[in-house]
Amino acid sequence: MARKATAKVSFRALIVLAVVALGVYALDQTSKFLVVTSLTEGDVVRVLDDVLQLHFVRNPGAAFSLASGMTWIFSIIATCVVFFIVWFAGRIRSVAWSVVFGLLLGGVLGNLTDRLLREPGFGVGHVVDFISTPWMIPAIYNVADMSIVVSMGIFMILTIRGIGLDGVRTSESAAESPAADPDSRRDAPPRSDARTDGLTGPASTESAL
Repeated sequence: MARKATAKVSFRALIVLAVVALGVYALDQTSKFLVVTSLTEGDVVRVLDDVLQLHFVRNPGAAFSLASGMTWIFSIIATCVVFFIVWFAGRIRSVAWSVVFGLLLGGVLGNLTDRLLREPGFGVGHVVDFISTPWMIPAIYNVADMSIVVSMGIFMILTIRGIGLDGVRTSESAAESPAADPDSRRDAPPRSDARTDGLTGPASTESAL
């Protein structure tokens, strides 16, 4: 029964991870398609004045336009991250951790698709960025970047709270162990005492005589 329950939890975690990743990826690629087909590179559309703007740029670097000119390196790193998450996914039992890895996978896949399929060529394609929030951060980003940042934020929260991949806090896991359970000690059979045994054995009879 325990194995079946574990298998169900693992399957549910994988489903959550896949749904989140596909959702992020679809939203990222759809938004980029709409921007590319509706705007010209360099266009700025003020959605909410300086709070939210659409600013279409093509970024050869990493998230938030960092490290331009290292596109091939980021393509290789992103590919390794994707393979790692797919390989590691079977160990996840927690829905919260599934969301973390789903957001990360969807975001990495979104930007990796740009680097592999967009101009100027395979592996060195420029990522489409279009979200600008000047009041908060002086950078232009996209849905994939946002997803990666949110996944890192949730990752830090879960780590600080001590929640493992199985969804159980470290302190709770220790408290549930037999060594830390006072009831297990109470129910344990009494230890035999050599002195007590001596009083009821043949040696005690000889001393009495």
